[in-house]
Amino acid sequence: MTDNIAFIGGGNMARSLIGGLVAQGRDPATIRVAEPVSPLRDALHADFGVAVFEQGAQAVDGAATWVLATKPQVLRPVCESLVAQAQATRPLVVSIAAGITSAQLERWLGGDIAIVRTMPNTPALLGAGVTGLYASRRVDTAGRTFADALLSAAGKTVWIDDEAQMDAVTAVSGSGPAYVFLLAEAMVDAGIKEGLPPEAARTLALQTVFGAARMLIESDVDATELRRRVTSPNGTTQAAIETFEAGGFRALAAHAIHAARVRGQELSAAND
Repeated sequence: MTDNIAFIGGGNMARSLIGGLVAQGRDPATIRVAEPVSPLRDALHADFGVAVFEQGAQAVDGAATWVLATKPQVLRPVCESLVAQAQATRPLVVSIAAGITSAQLERWLGGDIAIVRTMPNTPALLGAGVTGLYASRRVDTAGRTFADALLSAAGKTVWIDDEAQMDAVTAVSGSGPAYVFLLAEAMVDAGIKEGLPPEAARTLALQTVFGAARMLIESDVDATELRRRVTSPNGTTQAAIETFEAGGFRALAAHAIHAARVRGQELSAAND
């Protein structure tokens, strides 16, 4: 067995991880990618110099680590097509598919397979993501270290001890960028309604989101304290915050994240 790593699926998230691995110094010749869409396959080879294949069975040949990067809806037949190779080589399997449990993956691959289940989010495409990871009982220290290094190429990592919490990870961070996009969209629309030119409203809203995110990450205090510091008594910010609170903003956010978590459970059941 070599130290080759095989990606099953060559979409955006796989591409970001491959780019991160190459940037970290991994030899592109050790990276193999299965991607059925010819233009995507050709682009991966042209951009990174990795070996590309149409079929998963070709890509995993000789690979010690498999990264499952297909859509959740097609992951079961993909895994079942690779059972013989999985059983023969016992690879470390890293999955980035939402809503698919490690037990499902292990069963679909024939059993007795080390699985690391992960949930990255789309800012990983910029190296600014965050990924929740869970390791099944068969994953050793070396496997955890490798998985962490792989996903660290896309941003921060957070390990979860209880796999049941992975649906909450998906609800908070996996789906989370869309919540911020929705807030930004609403701020732009509101600015336009208040009389700002569209481009001015967009620049003001987006740069505000960006700057606030940097303050949250780089400050030594939490979100509650940062909010308190910019909310002057009886000022404009307080008027806005009180309106948010009166409208049930916190409860709505909690309901939305709960709905996303429940949907993750439903997706797991639907794909079993």
